[in-house]
Amino acid sequence: MKKTIIILGMLALISCKDKELAQSSEDKVDTTPFGQEIAVTNQQVQLLPEAREYASQWIEYITAQNEIEKFQEASLREVMENSAPLAEIMQSLQTSLPDSLRTNGVEARLNVLTTKSMLLDFAASKRNPDPEEIREISEEIPSEFNNFKIQLNEIFLKTLEDFEKELDDMEEENLKAQKDSTARLQQQNQNQIQQQQ
Repeated sequence: MKKTIIILGMLALISCKDKELAQSSEDKVDTTPFGQEIAVTNQQVQLLPEAREYASQWIEYITAQNEIEKFQEASLREVMENSAPLAEIMQSLQTSLPDSLRTNGVEARLNVLTTKSMLLDFAASKRNPDPEEIREISEEIPSEFNNFKIQLNEIFLKTLEDFEKELDDMEEENLKAQKDSTARLQQQNQNQIQQQQ
């Protein structure tokens, strides 16, 4: 009986040591170049209300935006692990571009995004990946996504001719309103004069 208790005690002690070793290895911070976070700009381009309306119904855009947001606190290792899905998402974004948003600028930005995401996937899948190459590409992708959003906004920016037309229309409405109010005042004055007589 004593032998059984001693053996059980030793097994319990060994299993506790194994758990401690496993926990201490999990608690260690990955200080390799692949464990370091990438430096991504916190400044993000905001879509104009009209562009946001289109984007809110474009599922591939929403998916791409979510992936880009993950870059904010990602390590190189996380970026590498997510490189293949990112490349697929960017290709899907490019192929699903609605005709109403199809301009040379938007298509060019999508080409750059797709190419960069594919380069990232290629660099991450090498036998001996270069952390600096992966860092460089992964830091460019969020910036390129901002450039893409700028191009989307430009579709909805009004041209100088549009502003001039709006100003002309407003001026016409103001003149018409002034004429109407002047005519009403004259009518009221005539009514008052007639009542006094």
